[in-house]
Amino acid sequence: MTGASAATLARWYAQRLQQPEERRHPEVVCTVGRTHYFDQQAVEAFWAAWQEDVGTGLLGAAGRRRGDGRGANGGGPGREQRGKAVAVALQALRQAGGYHRGLAAQLAREHGGVSRTWQRAVNEARIQYEAEQGEGAASAPS
Repeated sequence: MTGASAATLARWYAQRLQQPEERRHPEVVCTVGRTHYFDQQAVEAFWAAWQEDVGTGLLGAAGRRRGDGRGANGGGPGREQRGKAVAVALQALRQAGGYHRGLAAQLAREHGGVSRTWQRAVNEARIQYEAEQGEGAASAPS
């Protein structure tokens, strides 16, 4: 009816007492297993009040934060952290003279975090490192 996910509905229900009474999510009518059921007319009234007073774009949804759907490429704190990890990985590549197997796991042990996240940073740093090496070879006199 609202198109909201189960997580969003759970959030609306959990935070219902923080809302004005006219925009408060209805109470559970019955529960079967772990599934809550609500009175349809009460839900329709709730939804209409939200759409009129707040607008559907401001409901607040559970789950992922707002973004452009591009992950760390879209900017924000994720991109900043990725940038720092790439800089660390690039420095490690420079010190080692290039890529070697196990670099991501080594960086994860040294700096914390998940090996897979470091692998992504190493992959991005390798592209930069190889571009640097290509530029160095192209600018070297023959």
